[in-house]
Amino acid sequence: MKIFVTGASGFIGSAVTTELLSHGHDVVGLARSEESADAIRALGASVIRGSLEEPETFAAGAADADGVAHLAFRHVFTEFPKNVALDRAVLEAMAGVLEGTGKPMSIAGGTAGIAPGRLALETDVADAEASAVNGDRAANGRYVLGLAERGVRTSVVRFAPTVHDELKRGFIGEYVDVARRTGVAGFVGDGTNRWSAVHVSDAARLVRLALENAPGGSTLHGVGEEAVVIRDVADLVARRLGVPTASIDPADASAHFGWLGAFIGHDNPASNTLTRERMSWTPTGPTLLQDLSDGHWFDA
Repeated sequence: MKIFVTGASGFIGSAVTTELLSHGHDVVGLARSEESADAIRALGASVIRGSLEEPETFAAGAADADGVAHLAFRHVFTEFPKNVALDRAVLEAMAGVLEGTGKPMSIAGGTAGIAPGRLALETDVADAEASAVNGDRAANGRYVLGLAERGVRTSVVRFAPTVHDELKRGFIGEYVDVARRTGVAGFVGDGTNRWSAVHVSDAARLVRLALENAPGGSTLHGVGEEAVVIRDVADLVARRLGVPTASIDPADASAHFGWLGAFIGHDNPASNTLTRERMSWTPTGPTLLQDLSDGHWFDA
């Protein structure tokens, strides 16, 4: 298939592009800058230029492809409602050209906040707390799933909060920076809250499988490890940085962790059972703690 990949130069998007190309698909990646375009071409894909402020470029890319992997999203938490609205306009533009075609479209979502305090299932629908964590992005996911009734083979891949590899990135990358800056590897309360995690290679493979085989209206969990205890992360980071661990009062989390304080104390385990069964998908990449132990997360 010829797959239109948005966010193709990003962390997950570049892995998805490589995964698709290695399995015989052609990829056209959306690039907002010449630097991004060069990165996409270096992977072996072709390029279409555009940005989230230009929904028509997304529609053009989708119309000219056999399927869409929509991974572009502006992760600026201080402007989250605005960015969710930009995403909705893009989704509606692509829906306009995909409706009735039977083509696959897989988009990224998140597991954070779906079922606070218990193992989130693929069958769970985001509740009010999830909307608070994910903004209205969960509503955009529901919109996409509804397109299955309009002739689009849609799927939402809800990724773990931590998508990782051997390089320092994302939420846990910020956590390492905070520990280095403050001199303690902190955790909220007793640190027994849990996050799910997935290696980027497993995440990319799941997106490919979704485009190839997922039934329309599928919710999938891009989760390799269902429940990583944050205290275990703190202990490892403390050893690597040579700093102590410390319990942070929930009331002080934002002051200590900055923007990460809104998330680090949440209990967000998530199941991958139905995804593994439905997609014949078995995560094989390193665990989060293995990447933290073996990679370059602690290079100055």
